Amino acid sequence: MAFSEAEKTEIRRFCGYPAHGVGGLLQGWRYYQVYGLLEYRLLWLSASEEAVVRHYLPALSGIERAVTEAAENLDTDQAGVWTHNRDEVRDRTKLLDDWRRRLCGFMGVPPGPALGSGGVVLVV
Repeated sequence: MAFSEAEKTEIRRFCGYPAHGVGGLLQGWRYYQVYGLLEYRLLWLSASEEAVVRHYLPALSGIERAVTEAAENLDTDQAGVWTHNRDEVRDRTKLLDDWRRRLCGFMGVPPGPALGSGGVVLVV
């Protein structure tokens, strides 16, 4: 069963790609090489591969929600016996990005511009 438009949007977003929009996106040859590969995968994954991707989506949403919730409680450093983990947001964000890269790896596409490769990128 093909991905719904909402699922495609979430996949693009989690893979670090910008909004696709409606109508044509004329972003030059880089669009067709990298973005086109993602769009190709979205259209041609097997049913079992789609099931794996669909398994990633709620997990990624949950991790993303946990990052947001952790970011809401940045004011407490220590309360009673409980001590706030100062690195919680960073740790959760790192975990989210790791799982996003795993989704990209499974789909066979490079991480998008919003996710990056985690290193230096040179365009010549």
